[in-house]
Amino acid sequence: EELDRRAEKLRAHEDEVDNLKNEIRDIRTRQQEKLEKIAGLKKKDAADKLMQMTERDIKQDLVGLVSKLQHDAMDDAEERAQMILVTAMERMSSEVTAERTVTAAKLTDDEMKGRIIGKEGRNIQALQRETGVDILVDDTPGMIILSSFDPVRRQVARLSLEMLMKDGRIHPARIEEVVAKAKKQIEKEVRQAGEDAMRETGVVGIPKEMLLLLGELKFRTSFGQNVLKHSTEMAQIAGMIAEEIGADVRITKIATLLHDVGKAVSHKIEGKHHHIGAELARKYGMDERIVHAIEAHHDDIEATTPEAIIVRVCDAASAARPGARNVSAENFAERMRDLENVATSFEGIDKAYAISAGREVRVIVRPQTIDDLSAIKLARDIATKIESTMQYPGTIKVNVIRETRAIEFAK
Repeated sequence: EELDRRAEKLRAHEDEVDNLKNEIRDIRTRQQEKLEKIAGLKKKDAADKLMQMTERDIKQDLVGLVSKLQHDAMDDAEERAQMILVTAMERMSSEVTAERTVTAAKLTDDEMKGRIIGKEGRNIQALQRETGVDILVDDTPGMIILSSFDPVRRQVARLSLEMLMKDGRIHPARIEEVVAKAKKQIEKEVRQAGEDAMRETGVVGIPKEMLLLLGELKFRTSFGQNVLKHSTEMAQIAGMIAEEIGADVRITKIATLLHDVGKAVSHKIEGKHHHIGAELARKYGMDERIVHAIEAHHDDIEATTPEAIIVRVCDAASAARPGARNVSAENFAERMRDLENVATSFEGIDKAYAISAGREVRVIVRPQTIDDLSAIKLARDIATKIESTMQYPGTIKVNVIRETRAIEFAK
């Protein structure tokens, strides 16, 4: 009986709880209906709106956080990049010597000046004609000045003079022979310079053809800065930076060493030197990463690899060193090249030299192609083209030289 009473009591409590649940459910339903009526939204719409608001708030917070992280990362990256660059440059020590457009040639004695000039100036004229260099003989004791914007020509002229003075025979025919020998000697120096640069920077695997072009940079300047010195300096800095950031050291050093190789032939081939250099590297089967780094070291092509970016950074760092470059000297050399290019654009031209600081262009023609009357017309045509295509102070003398030789042997 006691158990029955307790069971009855429990059933009564259960019924009471069920009634309370139903009552609470009814109250919640009525409250929801009132809220929907007041807000003008269904429950699902309200939930969607709440989710959208929450999502927007979270997005704003995330954007702010990402922006802050990016800002901090850029600050850290810039600071680290500066540290890497400064550390590499501090480890690199090299001379800064701006190249000039004149070379002083020492004489064994002052009497040699008269022999170099020759009877009626024949010797000095032959030297100037064969080398394309202005030879200035003045009262300065023990030396004469060789003037040309092209360092290769100055070097050929200097070697020729040294050989002539040592030999003692100075006349036009001998001058031609000696200048030819001097040019061959320069070719040997070019090959040696390329090999020395490769050893100095510790790189291997450069094709023979590219090595010869690299050696020619010994006699090239950019804004007065020797291009081969600039390239070897860059390669050493680039190798250090590549080690720091985990880039390919070998690829970086080779690309940096060869980045200006197009300047060795830019006076012969039309186009920008970095495009020419990249095409040469591609032609001789070099790694495409090297080709890209050479091609992208100026702003017209985007650098997409770490190695290419390092080449660009090192190029700017080397060029920016105080005293490394001379803008006015480079502008002068460019005007001289333009003047010679105008002259050689005509048919029948053998050689053309801009001399006397651009006040004269000396044009040597092929006698079998250009006769005397044609030479007169050619001089006028060249002068007219210079007037129409170039800007220059004063006047420019166009000197067309046609030489005919008759050779016979007595037996």
